Amino acid sequence: MAQFFIASAAISGALAVSFGAFGAHALKARLDSYSLDVFQTAVQYHFIHSLALLGVGILLLQNSELGLLRSSGWLFLLGMLLFSGSLYVLSLSGLRWLGAIAPLGGLSFIAAWGCLAAASWKLAA
Repeated sequence: MAQFFIASAAISGALAVSFGAFGAHALKARLDSYSLDVFQTAVQYHFIHSLALLGVGILLLQNSELGLLRSSGWLFLLGMLLFSGSLYVLSLSGLRWLGAIAPLGGLSFIAAWGCLAAASWKLAA
């Protein structure tokens, strides 16, 4: 599982950088300021949580039995898909109803951070 999360983090990080460059260069002239801001928010959260997923994978290398770490990793992946994914599509398509999906991704991120915090308390004990 550790290798899966580390590889997923690496791929996700590469995608976040690629999407950021795409937004800065190709979309700057095509999107209005609202849509560009939404796209940049998606990139920012995507990248930050790619790094968090990498941290989870690294922690799992030493603590593979800790289910809270695995839960954290899956929740980070789900959050990136729901939060950043819905914002990417919203910004490019203009389908405003997709904004209703982003809070579910935000909840996934919060739960992932909570699981990571609980795992750290277990590891410290």
